[in-house]
Amino acid sequence: MTIGADCLTPYGASPEDVVHALDALGADIIGLNCSVGPQTILECIEKMAPQTRRKLSAQPNAGMPRDVGGRSMYMASPEYMATYARHLVQAGAKIIGGCCGTTPDHIHAMVEGIRPLAPRLAGVGKREVSVVTEVATEVQIKREVGVEAVPLGERSRWAGKLARGQFVTSVEIVPPRGVDASRMLSDTGRLKAAGVDAVNVPDGPRAQSRMGALMTSVLIEQQVGIETVTHYACRDRNLLGMLSDLLGASAVGLRNLLVITGDPPKMGPYPDATAVFDVDAIGLTNLVSNLNRGLDPGGNAIGQPTRFAIGVGVNPVAIDPDHELRRFEWKVDAGAEFAITQPVFDAAQLERFFARVGDRHIPIIAGIWPLVSVRNAEFLANEVPGVSVPPEIIARMRRANDKSKEHAIAEGIAIAREMLDRIRPLVQGVQVSAPFGKVELALEVFGAG
Repeated sequence: MTIGADCLTPYGASPEDVVHALDALGADIIGLNCSVGPQTILECIEKMAPQTRRKLSAQPNAGMPRDVGGRSMYMASPEYMATYARHLVQAGAKIIGGCCGTTPDHIHAMVEGIRPLAPRLAGVGKREVSVVTEVATEVQIKREVGVEAVPLGERSRWAGKLARGQFVTSVEIVPPRGVDASRMLSDTGRLKAAGVDAVNVPDGPRAQSRMGALMTSVLIEQQVGIETVTHYACRDRNLLGMLSDLLGASAVGLRNLLVITGDPPKMGPYPDATAVFDVDAIGLTNLVSNLNRGLDPGGNAIGQPTRFAIGVGVNPVAIDPDHELRRFEWKVDAGAEFAITQPVFDAAQLERFFARVGDRHIPIIAGIWPLVSVRNAEFLANEVPGVSVPPEIIARMRRANDKSKEHAIAEGIAIAREMLDRIRPLVQGVQVSAPFGKVELALEVFGAG
């Protein structure tokens, strides 16, 4: 159907009217094209998506035409169309394209723009999101078969426990700011002695400059002998750099990855630093999944496949839970094999998240953060994206803080233990943070302090 700038068809039908009528008639795909640019099409798709389970198609003009020297020129740039292509996919459209004014450059930019949002499903010969022009048919994507990935349980000790349904434990230790890793190695030795399964190694959290996560993980595994779960962010490397890093990481024996998009530089001490973000966590999950089948991003064989256990992040308390759930589903479709949550301070929110996940459930490892003061709780609640600290938890920490610093630390440990006890039946493991590098606090949560 075609709509105008007022979001109505020439006969006055609304987007909701259109979708209800065509759904009732049995259309396989319901779409909008022509007449208007991407912004109005997006507005209408957002109204249509909640009204139907049919696939939606969106093919806007490249903006509205302007008269330039007696010719109608469409002014929307390829980059603008690519931006709105991503918005349209996130709004629920499954087929994206362009009508009047759309050029090969526009289509190319749109393909690249939605690539991170198009999970490659095993055994499917087309992307779930296809790019079309008005006169073209759905784009066929040639897929190499590759080899069968090594079974999850054979890739690492960590992956083996996940595959067998066993409960895993890990502690997150932030890499050092400088080159001296001696304290970190000593701390990870204590974790190994306490029986912790793995050390989580963040990759520049909150856009701060620290020792690289890959090299830190190599140091820990080679010098301490405990496995790592290496966080790997999309922020700092282009696609070629990520491919090179991952091949090298596999060659030196790193096996467990937590694939994340990464915090933007403006959050850190170097706000003018350039972020890359060639792909996001979904696109990188695709990349690693293909490497596990012996294929590079172009579908070319690389020989022996990598053996990564692929983890992703998930936030059960996201501000937009529907969007977070969609992204989680896409990550699972792209090849995610386990997920680690943001720190959880409200078990009820985690329970509600599990109720919505349904059959998309992969092993979930809950993040737990032992608070050390009321200021620590307030900072997490107000200044760390993706973390929700309920008012009652802050109130508990304030009462304890009023007594003494020691009471506050003890209360933070007690809250973390309560959380661990309550969520243990729901999850397959926990990642306990070591606040300010104090591994003894993390160990106390496990009762091993």
